Amino acid sequence: MILVLNGPNLNMLGKREPSVYGRTTLEELEELCETWGAELGIGVACRQSNFEGQLVEWVQQASEEGFRAIVLNPGGLTHYSIALLDALRAQPLPVVEVHLSNIHAREEYRRHSLTASAARGLVSGFGPMSYKMALVYLADLLEAEGASMR
Repeated sequence: MILVLNGPNLNMLGKREPSVYGRTTLEELEELCETWGAELGIGVACRQSNFEGQLVEWVQQASEEGFRAIVLNPGGLTHYSIALLDALRAQPLPVVEVHLSNIHAREEYRRHSLTASAARGLVSGFGPMSYKMALVYLADLLEAEGASMR
């Protein structure tokens, strides 16, 4: 099972700056992630919070809840949340950070991801497909780890 976490303001998808983030709503994005997970043979659970502390707690609890990997879009927390970074570093699961927009083509303050330093990789700029790419990678990684444990 893969945990998909979305941070602040992602509940506004489809309404907030559609020229940047697209017209897909969070509900539609979550349905896509669940569908892609099913196609890959792995369960997906999606959560969103506008609160840094809630995201930190979900990251900390993910392994205990039986998740095997995390897809994370930290939203605005990407650029400054040491608390989220520390939580990511303190837990054992592989993480892929995702962004709908290309953060490197945006405002200067959005071009650096503090949280990505705790992730296996960063997928940015492909809209909802950023999530699919992360799920494909993590499903392959988990399958390879499972095969090596047999």
